[in-house]
Amino acid sequence: MKKTILGLVLFTVIGAIAFHVFIAYDNDFPYGRMRETPAVRPHEQPLPVMEAGVVPYKGGEMTYRASDPDRLTPPFPVNRPEVIAGGKTGYFTYCAQCHGKYYDGNGTVGQSFSPLPTDLRSQGVQKKSAGALFYEISYGIPKGRQPALASTITVNDRWRIAAYIQSLGVRRSAQK
Repeated sequence: MKKTILGLVLFTVIGAIAFHVFIAYDNDFPYGRMRETPAVRPHEQPLPVMEAGVVPYKGGEMTYRASDPDRLTPPFPVNRPEVIAGGKTGYFTYCAQCHGKYYDGNGTVGQSFSPLPTDLRSQGVQKKSAGALFYEISYGIPKGRQPALASTITVNDRWRIAAYIQSLGVRRSAQK
């Protein structure tokens, strides 16, 4: 009986020491754990400070979300070369992993999805309005694999990506 009690006390003491060592490692080790590295939150930005007593009453993300996608219009002309170039940069930053470098849905990450990501040069995608593309990029596609990227990509960059996708044109079947 004494051996059992002594074993339990020894086990408890060793467990308590191990627990405190792990806590010290989490809190004090200069290299930290993965949850503490800046790479975990690459798109996070500090929240803007709002003046006391000021509450926004129009505009913002909820206006876009509540709107009819086909009635949404970009806040700037989207057919300018600098807008298309910005959209290309945004596409290869946020979209190419799933939709692929040839826009055909054969991206490295997208291969694990079922159904596969959409060919962005298909007639179905190319006939959509800029607002509809913006809406799907922003809030995802219901029952689809397109994630909602409104919290990841700025509003203007989402418009640029939509403009870039529209600039690709319909894929000719012989090119695929």
